[in-house]
Amino acid sequence: MTSPAQPRPRTSFDPTGMDTGAFYRVLNSVVVPRPIAWVCSRSAEGVHNLAPHSFYTVACVSPPIVQFTSVGRKDSLNNVEDTGEFTVNLTPEALFEQVNATGTDFPPDTSEAEHTGVRLEPADTVAAMRVAESPVSIECTLHSTVRLGDSTVVFGRVRHISVWAEAVRDGRPRIEHLKPLARLGGNEWTTVGEVREIARIPYRAWAEDPSIGQRLRDG
Repeated sequence: MTSPAQPRPRTSFDPTGMDTGAFYRVLNSVVVPRPIAWVCSRSAEGVHNLAPHSFYTVACVSPPIVQFTSVGRKDSLNNVEDTGEFTVNLTPEALFEQVNATGTDFPPDTSEAEHTGVRLEPADTVAAMRVAESPVSIECTLHSTVRLGDSTVVFGRVRHISVWAEAVRDGRPRIEHLKPLARLGGNEWTTVGEVREIARIPYRAWAEDPSIGQRLRDG
């Protein structure tokens, strides 16, 4: 009979006993990889803002809603609240340096796209622009915002999605054509790398075939 494995030593990080910035760096390093919302918005004065936000995900399926978080009060948040719309553009590997550069704290009356050489083009359903060289653009109107401490979660009602035609196969966009970037901890970024595919196991199959669970338990 084998003895149980000894637990590995762990380092503890307690937010109540740490500087906020230090704990933020830990949190960013363990919630990984994070997809990036490359948010294009328009100010009330008509200036187009482009900024990456790595606290980003799908919030709801029906109705379709995506969300990103503004840590602090960023230009993206101000613009979305002022105009009620924005686009979320996929961050492609080919624009790695430009995506990073649009995170620079340019003044509100400055277009990040112009300074970094990112070409914008009109979206289909909203006045906010989309990134021409991004294979995917999600067009949104503001659904709501939720303030949480020093951050604001922005919920966008998805009104339209456009995808490069060559990236779509069998009715859905394919990852090998999208080649998205993702954020890790610190100044680290990553790409998709190996893609693995596995089907969900319905409970009926699990119950009828005990070898499924046994194989997993045996490791």
